[in-house]
Amino acid sequence: MATKPDRNIVLTGFMGTGKTTIGMKVAACLGRPFVDTDDVIVEQAGKTIPEIFEQEGEAVFRHYERRVCRFYAGQCGYVIATGGGMLVDPDNRRVMLASGLVICLLASKETIRERLAGQTGRPLFSGDWESLYDRRMEAYAAIPHQIDTTDRQPDDIVQEIIALWQNQSQ
Repeated sequence: MATKPDRNIVLTGFMGTGKTTIGMKVAACLGRPFVDTDDVIVEQAGKTIPEIFEQEGEAVFRHYERRVCRFYAGQCGYVIATGGGMLVDPDNRRVMLASGLVICLLASKETIRERLAGQTGRPLFSGDWESLYDRRMEAYAAIPHQIDTTDRQPDDIVQEIIALWQNQSQ
């Protein structure tokens, strides 16, 4: 296992909670590489996430997700934004928890609705996303660190994450 300062910082949570925005800012502040696992999947598959879901199904997408999860869990020093469902899988969650500091970003349903209004490219937001949100809450609750991003500025959340990271690294 990596020494504590080299361990990854992993951000997870439901879509629209700010994983990518906040992750990029944390990485910039700490001088670490940033990766969004959904972007890696798109690059590897040569298709957008909606195309993967439509042409190959969710099971194939989750297979890509497991592969990417294990690869980045084996790396050191990254700030990783996971797809919203990646750490719902108990095995993926265990692997990422072993790789570093894992933080679940949360937001109210109203905030998510506002943040994602008019966006395309999120196949699971087009259906009954509120039911999906409710089903995922149990898995998200299993993440040891939780930060609610509702009505908060990204820079404040970044500072909270960095402080948590510094406390964990001592």
